[in-house]
Amino acid sequence: MNTQQTACPKLYIGIDIHKRSWKVHCATDLFAGKSFSMSPDPKQLHSYVSKHFKEYEVTVAYEAGCCGYHAHRCFESYGWRSLVVNPADIHRKGKEKHSKTDKIDAQLIARELKDNRLQSIIVPDRKREELRSLFRRRNDLVKDFRRVKSY
Repeated sequence: MNTQQTACPKLYIGIDIHKRSWKVHCATDLFAGKSFSMSPDPKQLHSYVSKHFKEYEVTVAYEAGCCGYHAHRCFESYGWRSLVVNPADIHRKGKEKHSKTDKIDAQLIARELKDNRLQSIIVPDRKREELRSLFRRRNDLVKDFRRVKSY
């Protein structure tokens, strides 16, 4: 009997992103997955996925935070489905509410992604993101100026 694969296997990647390192958890439809740390470089993750999960349909998710949307844009340029999620939208069960580590966060994101329970926030385009950054910088400078004047 000759069997052929009719459905494309799916890979779900949950990432806990920080400035200096990423904690990554990869899971598929068939196995719970593997967690590992890596440098914060989307290209490095792309080469890992290309090497180990060549024929998989990839979906990536990470929490919105201080690191912006550069990784999201890179993931989408690779042809992956990418979600930037609100941290409050990630459902935590019993013990998970009390124990919070980067590894657990990455596993939770991958699990929620696999169960299709995550929705992405609206990711601004580059121009809007740059305007936000400029506005925040201006507010910081105005606060510093007031503080200096009040001495």
